[in-house]
Formats: sequence, structure tokens, C-alpha cells
Amino acid sequence: MEKPAVDACRVGLGNPSEEEEKKMIEALRYKNIAVVGLSPKPSRASYDVAKYLKDNGYTIIPVRPATKEILGEKCYKTLLDVDRPVDVVDVFRRSEYAPELAKQAVEIGAKVLWLQEGIVSEEAKRIAEESGLIVIMDYCMKKAYKAYKDKL
Repeated sequence: MEKPAVDACRVGLGNPSEEEEKKMIEALRYKNIAVVGLSPKPSRASYDVAKYLKDNGYTIIPVRPATKEILGEKCYKTLLDVDRPVDVVDVFRRSEYAPELAKQAVEIGAKVLWLQEGIVSEEAKRIAEESGLIVIMDYCMKKAYKAYKDKL
């Protein structure tokens, strides 16, 4: 059976191409990650992923309004409120929020827009790629790290 055509940055089908793997490895080399939609609840995927990445040497910058601290890190209301460098914007919000988050990622000088599993937005992809960001859609950053950590 022939492999279905996959957008170069949409890797949620679980079988990334060589080009997709290169993009993920490049994106994983950046260490300052703003996690948009990070939940303070340990039972949530966003918490699990952020904790795993933090435990593996990444700097986590929680972006969640009305929360002061998650995983021992100061929370910011929006990406635009973050007062330190952000390399990767890791999104745990619904797809309809992705274009605005892509604009903010561009504005703050991020290098990567990473949309977690289930999050797909061609508009966000266009906005980010037109400004030179690497875009990963519909794939878990924790899974990518586990798969490619030996190549970092």
C-alpha cells in the first residue's frame, strides 16, 4: 500500500519523512520553550510533556493566564508578556487559536512554531513559514525528543 501524501510539516500520521525528521531534529536543538496552554494539572498532556522536556534539559516558559507558576516556573499571560528569549512556541491550544499564536511567535522572534498532536492550521503554518520559522504540526514534542534524542 502506498504511503499517503503528507504535508512537509504535518507529521501526525506517525511516519515522518526524512525531511520531516530533519526539521524536528533542528527544532529540538533549541532549548527555550514557551508552552502555550500549559496546564497546572499533572494529569494533563501539556503538563506531562513540559515536565518531561524540563527534566531533559529544556527551559520551560509557561504561558497561561490567571496562573502564577507551573513546574516551578513563572507563568506569563501571553507570549507577548514573556520577558526572556523564546526559541520554540509549543502550542497546546485548539487549532483556531494557532494563527494568532503564530503571529505572536513571529513578533517575539521565536525560531519554531510547534503545534502538538491534533493541532493543525495551514494559516498558522503560512504565517510562521513566511517569517522563516520552522513549523511542526500535529506531532508531540515529547515523542519527537524520545525518537531523536540520540541525533541531537
